[in-house]
Amino acid sequence: MFSAHHANQPKPASKPRRRRWNWVLSDILRKVLKYRIQWSARLRGQRFYCGALAGESEYNMTINCDLTVSCNCQDYDGSGHIGDLNRNTFQEVFFGEAAQRLRQELAKGKLPLKSCTRCGDLLRTPKSTVTPGPPMFAGPKPRLPYRGMLLENTVRCNIDCLGCDRGSAARVRTVAQMDLDKLSRMADLVQGLGLQQLFYLNLGEPFLSPNIGRELPLLRQKNPDCRIVISTNGIVLNTDAKREAALYASHILFSVAGIDDRMLKKYERLGSFERAYANMKALAQYRNARGVSQPVLEWKYLLFNWNDRRGAILKAVELAKAAGLDMISFWPTNNPLYGWSFRYRLGCLDDIGSRCWKGREVDLRSGRAQNPGTEEALVGEGSPPRQAWPGRR
Repeated sequence: MFSAHHANQPKPASKPRRRRWNWVLSDILRKVLKYRIQWSARLRGQRFYCGALAGESEYNMTINCDLTVSCNCQDYDGSGHIGDLNRNTFQEVFFGEAAQRLRQELAKGKLPLKSCTRCGDLLRTPKSTVTPGPPMFAGPKPRLPYRGMLLENTVRCNIDCLGCDRGSAARVRTVAQMDLDKLSRMADLVQGLGLQQLFYLNLGEPFLSPNIGRELPLLRQKNPDCRIVISTNGIVLNTDAKREAALYASHILFSVAGIDDRMLKKYERLGSFERAYANMKALAQYRNARGVSQPVLEWKYLLFNWNDRRGAILKAVELAKAAGLDMISFWPTNNPLYGWSFRYRLGCLDDIGSRCWKGREVDLRSGRAQNPGTEEALVGEGSPPRQAWPGRR
């Protein structure tokens, strides 16, 4: 029987598993892209700054389950670690030596990490905006985050997604699960920073935590006005106790990449469409029975060339409506490269819902999809895109 005590014991050394070839290829492509981006900025007289390290991002800055702090949400190898909250305060970490070294490299026109190449918080600025320091930085003067951050309660996951290098991240964590006392400290930190949003997600499945029934009420109690967003594969959100905990969130995304197991398991190894869909539907019924409108429930449908045919998309919208969900969104992805959705890129889905930062979005609450099986009901009405967060999960 797994216990919270065992989750927080130091992990024994294990033989590293060989990384998937798509992540090896991704690293090579990022290395090439790094030099391309650097030279492009240099020729234009530009330098870089990081929205997360400037304190202006609503995403990316991440507190991992072992209380290390990463500057980005794809810090699989720990290269983006800027400090450890077991040893220092968040302010000391955020303005500390490691974070400042990254800001300085960016101000010199260099990308300090491979992950910078795909980060939505990598921003360009004229060379004239560089403050020579010390401390040296480009762009706006760094301030403590206030718009949002990520908080990872566990690095454990019950499925194995092709585009997630979680195994590498798990090997650099000192513990696999954040205990409740530390979670309480992080809730105080969120309150102290006055965060507008908290993304309770990163490289694990949040509802695998044995303490989830106490974690979410605690976060909400200390941060009543904070928008709390959770991303889950839905498979283990399968009891009334977990559903009750889920009601403390503001928005829950169910990452389900297909309309049947044949589609889903090409990306989500060990996943189950039937179980994920049943749990989406059950949570919607549980919420509605309480007479509340939150959390907003959204089906996050990752697009690949094996699940992006028109019939599958229309069926997914129909299933989302039948489950009582509030919306369904379709997210184009780039990993693995062989799964690239050329139909989305060619505009074949441009009349599905509304265009937004995610890709396409069908809001089932607005009346635009009263008959989701018909194409006419899915044509977007040009509604403005919702506020974006840079990362895609």
